[in-house]
Amino acid sequence: MTRRLRLDAATLWFDAPFVIALRLQEMHIAALSGKSHDVAELHRMVSEKIAATAESVVAVNLALWRAAFDNTMRLMTGGTASGHGTAIASAALRPYGKRVRSNARRLSRRKP
Repeated sequence: MTRRLRLDAATLWFDAPFVIALRLQEMHIAALSGKSHDVAELHRMVSEKIAATAESVVAVNLALWRAAFDNTMRLMTGGTASGHGTAIASAALRPYGKRVRSNARRLSRRKP
């Protein structure tokens, strides 16, 4: 497993629950105080997930294309096919890890 894949997996494992907890805390404080929650943050949650999913799909398809091309060239030149699973998994997780790290930094600095 590459360093980048380990970092993205660890980010999702540890930082994602932290981001969820911070957002839930903000919603809970807004509900108790009677003020409306920041609508921009709600829209941001949804739009970031859609954007990360789209970016992940493109990255995975590109990684799959590269793996297929690499394996085809290896087989045509008498070599053996090599595994590209780590590169594909890393491409899938990278967009999510990037956004979760960004949100963890932004939300932890924010004052409720």
